[in-house]
Amino acid sequence: MKQGGAPPTGKWVGSPQGGVTAPDPVLLPDPATRFAATAARLRVLADKQHPMATWLAFMGQLSEAQHRAATTLPPMAAIDLSLVDQSVAARIPPLAADGHHRNSAWRDGLAMLLDTLEAHDLPEPAVALGAHMRTRSTNDIEDLADGFLRGTLSVNEAGAALYVAAALQVYFTRLAGSLKADSLRLLPQRGLCPCCGSTPVSGLITASGATPGTRYLYCSLCSTAWNHVRAVCITCESSGKLSLKGVEGGSSAVQAETCDDCQTYAKMLYQSKDTKVDPFADDLASLGLDIMVSEAGWARHAPNPLLLVG
Repeated sequence: MKQGGAPPTGKWVGSPQGGVTAPDPVLLPDPATRFAATAARLRVLADKQHPMATWLAFMGQLSEAQHRAATTLPPMAAIDLSLVDQSVAARIPPLAADGHHRNSAWRDGLAMLLDTLEAHDLPEPAVALGAHMRTRSTNDIEDLADGFLRGTLSVNEAGAALYVAAALQVYFTRLAGSLKADSLRLLPQRGLCPCCGSTPVSGLITASGATPGTRYLYCSLCSTAWNHVRAVCITCESSGKLSLKGVEGGSSAVQAETCDDCQTYAKMLYQSKDTKVDPFADDLASLGLDIMVSEAGWARHAPNPLLLVG
């Protein structure tokens, strides 16, 4: 099923008269709506006298640029589905971020991002960074992408990582959107994306559809969502010492699920508290929660790729 599509029909577990509907294990992204939805949500959040309104507005512009790239770039070469099946059978992500042979189309997306952003009134640091990215060689850009995907970029490359990460999100989301959800399987490591093997940016607990109350984790790279049982730590898979933390006076729709067994936390979004929450936008807009929980001694499960430093 594509995210944003009709509610899944699912399959009955047990008796059709007294059973429950099983949630879809994997929801693949729709590149035509993924980035547009995030941009729209960021615009709303930036208009609410948010203390980071200017920065959120810029991130909204970046999401709009991602949407343009995702919807106007030429189609990429079709994925060899036999290789996808082989990877899935071996319990390996078919688009494994650290082993996938990238098509040069991802750099076309990067160029389009920069072109689109230049049409906006951007903060001076963003303008300077975009200009600098234009001067870098193809090999340099590919090295940045490799470093980002392998987690080896230096702090000095944090600025460049923003644009590289945004372009790679577009690329991998388009690839993931071309697959079939029923061809994928959840990984043994339930906290990793079954499509590309990356970590989630946040989790979302549904409030509607055939299986309300289901938790889906959203991939930070390819935007795929996958089902993960609730009340289990997504880092260490323990369940004995979990609790929810929120900012006093802040949105109850965004909580940090902390684990005292491994001292990590992950963002969880609750549609029952706000039906408009977006796994990507609301994570960016709740940095205050990250700061509060980090200062209290928990480490984030994994970074948002657009926030590798800070």
